[in-house]
Amino acid sequence: MFRCILKSWLARFNNDERGTVMVEAVITLPLLIWAIGATYEFFELHRYNSARDKASYTIADMISREGAAITPTYIDNAKIVFDTISNDGGANSLRISVVKFVSSDNEYVVQWSKVRGAGDLPELETSDIKTAHDKLPVLRGGEELIIVESVSTYPAIFKVGLSDDLKIRTTVMTSPRFVPQVKWEDS
Repeated sequence: MFRCILKSWLARFNNDERGTVMVEAVITLPLLIWAIGATYEFFELHRYNSARDKASYTIADMISREGAAITPTYIDNAKIVFDTISNDGGANSLRISVVKFVSSDNEYVVQWSKVRGAGDLPELETSDIKTAHDKLPVLRGGEELIIVESVSTYPAIFKVGLSDDLKIRTTVMTSPRFVPQVKWEDS
């Protein structure tokens, strides 16, 4: 008897279509809201990274065209340009280094390296890149390379699975354009 009643009740429940729209909405609405938030967040992350790439390329290009010696004031102003191009008021750290390749030793040597901004980005040392042949381009003996690196922490707007302290790193390398070497001058 109980089995017959249960079977009858399950058959009626299976055929009853009242409330299906509500059940579907309850299931799909949170997923839809998450997907919209995630789409916005990933777009914003791409924009954030792209702005830093463009700012790094601009700083590298500025320094590569500089005929006069680079000074601390020049580096301070380069950081201001970087922050202006990235346009978000974030805590950016910028490292500008000039590296020379010594062919007789088959090693890279840091000519000078300066850091500006917030963060824990240290000045580049010769020991960091001495034999970094897999990371740096092939250079001729005595040739210099300008390396502009930035590190920023992406401030997530929505909690969609990204880390709260996601570090965005950019690295741009270029050669001096109009002079054989970029000189540093403490003023």
